[in-house]
Amino acid sequence: MTPFLALLTSLPTGNSTIRMRVWRALKSTGCGVLRDGVYLLPAAATQAAALAEAESEIKAAGGFAMTVELNLKTPAQLEHVRKLFDRSGEYGALVARITTARTSLRKFGKRKTGTLVQRLQRSLDELSGIDFYPGQARQQAAGALAALRESLKPLAEGEPHPAKGKIRRLEPAKYRNRVWATRKDLWVDRLASAWLIKRFIDGKAKFAWIDGPRDRPKGAVEFDFDGAEFTHVGGHVTFEVLLASFGLDDDTALASIGRAVHFLDVGGIPVADARGLETLLRGIKAKARGDDTTLAEASKAFDLFYSAYSKKESAG
Repeated sequence: MTPFLALLTSLPTGNSTIRMRVWRALKSTGCGVLRDGVYLLPAAATQAAALAEAESEIKAAGGFAMTVELNLKTPAQLEHVRKLFDRSGEYGALVARITTARTSLRKFGKRKTGTLVQRLQRSLDELSGIDFYPGQARQQAAGALAALRESLKPLAEGEPHPAKGKIRRLEPAKYRNRVWATRKDLWVDRLASAWLIKRFIDGKAKFAWIDGPRDRPKGAVEFDFDGAEFTHVGGHVTFEVLLASFGLDDDTALASIGRAVHFLDVGGIPVADARGLETLLRGIKAKARGDDTTLAEASKAFDLFYSAYSKKESAG
């Protein structure tokens, strides 16, 4: 059975400061409390190193602490311990916050609305980071936040509304040597889509960055705006629609990128690499001069992500 690490402690009774500091540090790791003074974490958890740090701090303060490996012998024992890490109540409280926000956020301006949504996303990310056995509660919270983002889409100028219908499989030969048009000031979905187009769909593609649909060049293939040939469909962002349209959705590396793009564009189930990708793209965008340069640099980043995912797939 999966081993756990257990921190056994006996804190100095007269030192309330060290008691509170250690408890706060352990609580932030998401540890389970088996009984007073006995704290558990899955041995494979990245937070497990915090137990050794707490052990050292307690000993330095004159207390007793020992970290041991706990190997459970029966399924009943495992079930009991895993219940110590149940996050259902915390996810429920987060869903309640999201529900309240959904009824009140539209009263605020765009900037304040964005800040509040970011706080909710950060809360979900932090809770997901200590959810060692994710289940339905996590999916419900992620879905509630995604629904909140979707309801606020009209506040984001130019963001496409999801179209209805099915995604049709297309003939790639009809989309080669074309001009592809999308909204200027590129961000995640448009950057990833443009990279996908150039790398996997139309190697000789040329791009037009436009202010709006009225400025689209005649004969151009349009993407990621209302009325475009390729845009959001149902629960799929433009990148995912392009994958499905051109039969690229069986590529697991592209699918992994798609999940990160989806999460960053419309929310949903958190993706481990998404925040790293977002930080990288923000850095590129801050430094680049214009959309052409942004795409050129972002394409290098997507190439690296694609290579890493491909290598992981072949190794696994």
